[in-house]
Amino acid sequence: MIHDETGMRLRLGTRGSALALAQSGMIARRVEEAGRARGLALEVELVRITTKGDVDRSPLSALGGTGVFVARLREALAKGECGLAVHSCKDLPSGEVEGLTLAALPAREDPRDALCSHTGATLAALPEGARVGTGSPRRSAAILAARPDLELVDIRGNVPTRLARLDEDLDAVVLAVAGLKRLGLADRISQILDAREVVPAPAQGALAIETRSDADPLLLDLLAALDDPATRLAVTAERALMNALGAGCAAPVGALARMEGERLILESSVRSADGRRGLRLEEAISLSPSDSLSSRISAARGLGARLARALIDAGAAGITDLHASKAPHPSPQARPDPSTALSDAPGKTPLGTDR
Repeated sequence: MIHDETGMRLRLGTRGSALALAQSGMIARRVEEAGRARGLALEVELVRITTKGDVDRSPLSALGGTGVFVARLREALAKGECGLAVHSCKDLPSGEVEGLTLAALPAREDPRDALCSHTGATLAALPEGARVGTGSPRRSAAILAARPDLELVDIRGNVPTRLARLDEDLDAVVLAVAGLKRLGLADRISQILDAREVVPAPAQGALAIETRSDADPLLLDLLAALDDPATRLAVTAERALMNALGAGCAAPVGALARMEGERLILESSVRSADGRRGLRLEEAISLSPSDSLSSRISAARGLGARLARALIDAGAAGITDLHASKAPHPSPQARPDPSTALSDAPGKTPLGTDR
């Protein structure tokens, strides 16, 4: 932070897309509010940082995954170009970075995926052979499991650009509910997809506020006021699972954790790229409110690692390439029968088979 005669100024690094600016602007206002609550005249300035993922239109998997949106922001933090950065948490690689800290994970928005169709049709009502756009192997695999007759089209670009394809060459696109809501585009949603059928990406819907580990203690204190413990516990478990799996950016893996009373429940799914085979497992632990947050975070991390081991023991590596960094493109001939969608079941029972 920079002190001057009028108070305090803080530079917040952000990507320049409409969604990134909306998210960063929301966080900037909350940081300023936290400052006012402490009697500080704090001004947060947005600093636009251009990342490789913003200028290279190659498929995301070919660029090295979602981390391409993060590296330049982290470099800006390390060089002092900004004092904090806001990320879509699902873009963050699951490993930790020396010298940086996730200072706050604010309360999570809806983590589910949404279908936006040209006519307002739901997934089940799309015509046979409809063209559905998504750049996510996870979403593609889940859609093919439910509707093997559909044509999946790889797309890139910001949310408005993807939605514009509905007026050009696509019948539907799949996007995150959170992004649509933050952009005021919730009215474009035709269907919110069931999180048990299309398990969200780890940390989807959550924002991460990152800063240097040696940042001004006052800044760390201000950011701590924005942290939501339930979100941090859930995201910690989901990211720990991905880290323990060693999952690549193109692996069709989903993970979603939730708090139910004192129980933290973590669910994960692994699918083959064509949707033909799938595995969904669930684990839970009890977290005592009397325990420290650091103790509960450690337990959440252990939960993620334990479920990752269960997935591997149940044959996840035989279903898909967990380390995939380039998305395969399943041919129509390889697509499964509609009955291949994952069925519901609790515990450690494999839920998908070759069928």
